[in-house]
Amino acid sequence: MSRWKKFRHALEHRGVAWLARAIPRLSRGRCVGLANALGALAYVADARGRAVALANLECAFGDRFTPPQRRAIARASYRNFLRTMLDLFWAQNLTPENWREWMHADGFEELRERLAREGRGTIFMCVHQGNWEWASLASGFLGFGNVVVAENFKNPLLTEIFSARRQHSGQTIIPQENSLLRMLKIVKRGGATGMLIDLNLRPSQAATVIECFGLKMCVPVLQSVLAQRANALLVPVETEPRPDGTCRVTAHPGLDIAPGASLQAIAQQCWDAFEPIVRARPESWLWPYKHFRYKPRDAAREYPFYANDSAKFEKLLRQSVGGNSKSQVPSSK
Repeated sequence: MSRWKKFRHALEHRGVAWLARAIPRLSRGRCVGLANALGALAYVADARGRAVALANLECAFGDRFTPPQRRAIARASYRNFLRTMLDLFWAQNLTPENWREWMHADGFEELRERLAREGRGTIFMCVHQGNWEWASLASGFLGFGNVVVAENFKNPLLTEIFSARRQHSGQTIIPQENSLLRMLKIVKRGGATGMLIDLNLRPSQAATVIECFGLKMCVPVLQSVLAQRANALLVPVETEPRPDGTCRVTAHPGLDIAPGASLQAIAQQCWDAFEPIVRARPESWLWPYKHFRYKPRDAAREYPFYANDSAKFEKLLRQSVGGNSKSQVPSSK
């Protein structure tokens, strides 16, 4: 590692560590207000991310929104992201006794009854919508004891800080690398896991291609493998942060997977459970993220400016259309 990178990592660590200590000292109202202010500032300052967000919105929705409306949605998306990050730090104030004052959990008791009745493991699925960090914390406070897959930061010092906060309510954070075997064992024993299913993966990773807003997106296939090989129940979890600082966390009914469904078909069904939620509240999704990094060579629709052609993506796309993503999935043996 170069001297400059070491210095930068140390500087990032110091700044985030300071935030992790300072944010929990704020009142709930001040935390939300600060997140909104920082989000609006980030929208103005982050020219590159702002361009990605506006391009994503234009390609996903076409003429549904005017340019001023797209800018308003993108700005709100930045505010939502900043609130999600600051709320993760503020959540150090939450305890098993008071967390329900700030999180309103719906659908989890019905889910618990179903899991006990069917004797199955479960996968809590989120996308970068609403407050996905609190969705994970809520399942921990509810006693599901889930193991959650999370991406490591390029700066390992930041990974340590975020992992500690994400495990605050009792869940365990593990990296994506080599997570399949561990998660298979957990769900086969009737345990719970959690993951974000709208990460943009390289075609060479454990990925498949789905359709999102009529565009192709290269996403994880891990939840499909767990459903296919371990009969795990796939549960979409929706979150709705509210202006008063509370957050509604809803566990929707588990998905019914058709017998013999391919990995790609399962992944598509998972996203299809979330797209109506994002369409209803587009400001709650992370539009500055490069969701559509790859585009088909014969694409009939316009893709965002950052999308690229890729021979590996084309190969994966052909496999996905044929219902076969097995070549992208590591063996569980």
